[in-house]
Amino acid sequence: MKAMTGDLRRISIVLFDGFELLDVFGPAELFSMVPDRLAVEFVGPEAGPAASSQGAEVIATSRYDAAATPDIMLIPGGRGAWRLVEDEAFLSWLRAWATRASLLTSVCTGSAVLAAAGLLDGYRATSNKAAFAWVRTQSQKVEWIAQARWVQDRDRWTSSGVAAGMDMAAALLADLFGQDVADSATTRSELEVHQDASWDPFAKIYGLAG
Repeated sequence: MKAMTGDLRRISIVLFDGFELLDVFGPAELFSMVPDRLAVEFVGPEAGPAASSQGAEVIATSRYDAAATPDIMLIPGGRGAWRLVEDEAFLSWLRAWATRASLLTSVCTGSAVLAAAGLLDGYRATSNKAAFAWVRTQSQKVEWIAQARWVQDRDRWTSSGVAAGMDMAAALLADLFGQDVADSATTRSELEVHQDASWDPFAKIYGLAG
C-alpha cells in the first residue's frame, strides 16, 4: 500500500462475502488511471480472499480491525449487503472506522449498509432502483432521492446501481482533481460517462419517477 502524501489520496474499498464485482472494479478501474493521485487498497473480513456475488475472489490487503484510518472509503453493494445490514458487529466496526474518513462513498446497495450504520443520517442519498424500496427501510433519517444517477451531499457520495458507480467515480475524480483529470481517465478507459447526476431512466422503469 502506498503511503499518503500531499499529492496522493488513498481510497479504501470495503470487501465482504457477496459483494458485486462491477461495483468495485468499475470505480477501481478509473481510480487506477491516476496512480500519481490515488492509491487503492482493499479491506476485508480477513487479509486474504473475499468472494464476490459472481464467484470471483479478490484479495483484501488488510482485515477490518487492522485497516488504516481511511481517507476516502467506498463500499459496494451486492447480495452480501442484505446480510450486512443485520450484522451489528460489522456495522459497529464500519461506524467507528468510516466516520474518520474525509469522504464516504457507496455504489448500489452499499448505501443501504451506510444507512443501517447511521452514516447517512441527515444526508441525501440514492441507491439501486430495483432494490430501492428495501434500501429506504434501512433508515428514515436519510433523504432518499429516487431519480438520480448519483448524489453528492457534502462529504457523502452515493450512486445508483452497479454501472452507475463508474459515472460517480468520474464525477468524484473531477471534484477532487479537476475535469481534465477525469476526462483523461475516462478517455483512457474508452468510457462514455453520464455527467448529469439527475440522468436516471431506471427510476421510471422501476416506477419510482413519473
